[in-house]
Amino acid sequence: MNKRVLLGMSGGVDSSVSAILLKEKGYDVIGINMLLWGEDTSNASDASKVCKKLHIPFTFLDLRNDFKKFVIQDFIVGYRSGSTPNPCIECNKFMKFGLMYLRAKELKCDYIATGHYANIEFDEKYGANVLKKANNLKKDQSYVLYDIKKELLNHIIFPLGKFESKEEIRSLATKYGLEVANKPDSEDICFIQNGDYKEFLEEYAKFKAKEGNIVDKKGNVLGKHNGLYKYTIGQRKGLGISNPVPLFVIGFNKLKNELIVGEEKELYNESLLASNINWLVDNIENGMKVEAKIRYSAEPKKAKLILLPRNYARVVFEEPQRAITPGQSVVFYDGDTVLGGGRILSH
Repeated sequence: MNKRVLLGMSGGVDSSVSAILLKEKGYDVIGINMLLWGEDTSNASDASKVCKKLHIPFTFLDLRNDFKKFVIQDFIVGYRSGSTPNPCIECNKFMKFGLMYLRAKELKCDYIATGHYANIEFDEKYGANVLKKANNLKKDQSYVLYDIKKELLNHIIFPLGKFESKEEIRSLATKYGLEVANKPDSEDICFIQNGDYKEFLEEYAKFKAKEGNIVDKKGNVLGKHNGLYKYTIGQRKGLGISNPVPLFVIGFNKLKNELIVGEEKELYNESLLASNINWLVDNIENGMKVEAKIRYSAEPKKAKLILLPRNYARVVFEEPQRAITPGQSVVFYDGDTVLGGGRILSH
């Protein structure tokens, strides 16, 4: 009997081509679309059409309440506390590799699959299946996958991990006559229209701008801000203050409702403290050398890992890093292998 796989299908070209590739390898594929936000079911319609064309079963899961509980709430709490969360990481942890995996077990599936750009391979060094970067490094999504459960690595397939370019994937979709072959990639956070997270926080979470002082590290008042949630670490534009040297957001004082600014050199720090560490491999050694990535778009940088009690870690970089941002995640790599990661608390 063929191995059965539940494939998360967004209605886009990546997950649609994943269905083709899994079928070609002989898997018994079931497509599933998860409604996470809003009322728009057009993506489910696109996914359903692809499944029909490929003669595979299609199912649908309404996870909007769970999405609000696990992803939206974390996003809101993050901004209320003065940090900058990454909702895609929470969505992968709780939705795609949490609730979808539970659904897969109910359907007697051996694996789950998604159209993420990453690889899972057996690694001799760690004696287990590990999460690795995609071959196409421009599309690599291993950073946003670090927080899935290690036990799931034996039950996940990423069919697109070995592709070198997006053009190869689109041409495969065209070859099979899929309508979604030229469907644009979705770039924004799914629940935020036009990339305006401030509007979302004000309309959905009822954030109200509270004016406060803009200060330097010494407490000197330089101007006024109009709500701490409207600013991010490293921001230069929109501060509304004039200074002989350009100033950047370097921190927040929630208790005093102060926005702290400084010169660019003050944005650089040699270390960070992270919490809620999730390890994807065993035998992590205190003091080991890693490459650490502090945001999705950043390059991994050489660092030393210091393990602390209660699942905390201190990461000490060989060279100071710019705009280390609480709420974002730091992910540890050994070459292409993801060792694990955690949420940045402070620098």
